[in-house]
Amino acid sequence: MPLRISDLLARSDLALSVTYDVPPRLLDRTIEAATVSDLPVPGKWLQGGELLMTIGLLLPSDPAACRAYVREVTEGGAACLALGLGQGLPYQEAPAPLVAAAEEAGLPLLTVPDEVPFIAVTKAVFDARADEQREVLHRAFATQRRLTAAAAGDGLRPMLAEWTAATGVGAAVLDPLGRLLATGDRAQHTPPPQARDLVERVAARGLRGSASSTAGGQQLEVQPLGARRLRGLLLLTGRPDDAARSVVPGLVSLLSLELERRHLRDEPERRRRSALLSELLAAEDPAADRARDMLHSVGLTAERVRGVVVEPEDGREAADGAAGEAAAQEMAADLALAIPGGLVRVTGTGPGGTPGGLIEAVVGEDLDVRDVLARFAPHRPAGIGPATAPEAVRVSLRQAAGLLAVSRSAGEPAEARQSQASRLLLDLGDRRTLHGYADSVLGPLDLSDNGEELIATLAAWLETGGAWDATSRRLGVHRHTVRNRLDKAMDLTGRRLDDPDDRFDLWLATRIRRGDAATAGTGGRPAPPPPPTRPGR
Repeated sequence: MPLRISDLLARSDLALSVTYDVPPRLLDRTIEAATVSDLPVPGKWLQGGELLMTIGLLLPSDPAACRAYVREVTEGGAACLALGLGQGLPYQEAPAPLVAAAEEAGLPLLTVPDEVPFIAVTKAVFDARADEQREVLHRAFATQRRLTAAAAGDGLRPMLAEWTAATGVGAAVLDPLGRLLATGDRAQHTPPPQARDLVERVAARGLRGSASSTAGGQQLEVQPLGARRLRGLLLLTGRPDDAARSVVPGLVSLLSLELERRHLRDEPERRRRSALLSELLAAEDPAADRARDMLHSVGLTAERVRGVVVEPEDGREAADGAAGEAAAQEMAADLALAIPGGLVRVTGTGPGGTPGGLIEAVVGEDLDVRDVLARFAPHRPAGIGPATAPEAVRVSLRQAAGLLAVSRSAGEPAEARQSQASRLLLDLGDRRTLHGYADSVLGPLDLSDNGEELIATLAAWLETGGAWDATSRRLGVHRHTVRNRLDKAMDLTGRRLDDPDDRFDLWLATRIRRGDAATAGTGGRPAPPPPPTRPGR
């Protein structure tokens, strides 16, 4: 237990006394150290929490000066002031101006009798602090032993339950996408909503650091888990004391080992799904029902799918075939975790015969592929094929592979588009004419108070092919907000999103407005519009 002022007053061998009726809450202050100073301005020599002792050699006698001295001590962070009394010393009792100033400032003022040397008080403080540290160490060792014993059990939950029982701090393990894997509280099924931003921030940094914050009066802390790659995240809910804080690194290590063990245990299932993908792609002209049934067997129920190809390493990064293969397999495992269905495989060699090979994946049309690639394959060349029926996914993969060179030069994933006519129009059109056209279409939005916001929402919705969820994720707002903004934009422009001509006009106008920003990363050419389809609500 921390040493408090009341603990020192309770020690008969020190014979300390209070000089006024100190409120109990002030006597509960924690004493961190003891020091002696007779300086008239001791504040800059204090760190906070000290019991400051003085014989009052230079203590002022007038009330105003006493108030200034007490204010200096208080602002320096001292928990308490003690005045030494005795024969041959300046004071045999506490002077009234000092007592009044201390009571006014809420600073406990004690007296030390003549027979008790300051060194005895100092020794008592540091002995108590040493006992406190030993107790913290004992509790930390006991908690670590409980966690180690739990680690020999089955899974993550025993360790989390032991941690919570020993420390009173809630704990949960999440996967790299923030989905709950295990918790020490059986009643908890999802992470607290206020932890979402913190989890995403740490996950984006991989193993490079942790983060903490306070939300709704509750302290949250997120630690990355894993050996060489991010395997999960530890979410702590509550404020660990010193003993619990010293055990956090051990908890992180044990949970990381368990996640690495789970990763190895799941290898056969990843191989099975990789083989299933190979079987799907082996047939030149698979039956539609069979292709759909194969996808449904792994939980991929989207009506349309697209192929994704990633180049995991280049020749300079992969010095030999074994290293390249290992890097590709690690990245493929990460992508299999993030992609519904987990249909991912490593195949062949990379462009130019690099040993790392290529990663091929099949994903649902509604998956935000760019977000997944940014998280699990950052800065790697990637091609995204067009959406197709399940039986035609080989074509989508072939187109995705053909975009790797474009992605490599652009520095971002390249996505296949269906139409090239609009690209030609924007390349050949006169800029003044094109901007005049954009102004005629978007002019009503320019006059609105939140016109920029409406145009940005419209552009994002058109670029995602009318996908409400993808648009809301891109903008960081609720899908209802997207819908309300688009309804207002249509009211102002007199256009309809379900009219193909209106939709093309709106898309072309927003692309023109983006100007050079729209052509960045596409070789100087803006991408063509999504095919006009009736938007869903």
